Amino acid sequence: MATYKERIATDLKEAMKARDQLRVDTLRSALSGFTYKRSETGTDLSDADELAVLQRQVKQRTDSFNEFQKGNRPELAEKEARERDILQVYLPAQKSADDIRAIVQAAVASLPAESRNQGAIMKVVMPQLKGQADGNLVREIVTAELST
Repeated sequence: MATYKERIATDLKEAMKARDQLRVDTLRSALSGFTYKRSETGTDLSDADELAVLQRQVKQRTDSFNEFQKGNRPELAEKEARERDILQVYLPAQKSADDIRAIVQAAVASLPAESRNQGAIMKVVMPQLKGQADGNLVREIVTAELST
């Protein structure tokens, strides 16, 4: 299976041939993120490192989208949303809220009653959901489960 970097490089070539400028810019940004991370660490990136770079870029675009929405800049918000959608194709499938809730409930059940707090549950749950769920959604579900 090709690495994230190889898949993006191949898709970049196709986007260049199709003259899809937004896609070209977005994929170049992702490749630039890989290069920056590689120079930062001084070693070749593992698949997990490449995935982390992509997740960070998706999160940045989501945050920018939200800020542009608040700032009443719909044209910039739409551009961020389209870039986010382009990058999300490379991320693993996200778990549904019901799947996350089941994992959280199992974690709550496995902990002793006196140590059932948000931090302890998040410590158990997040490694299981790494790359498969948004941390904010997990936190919301944990909070909801603790309040019931």
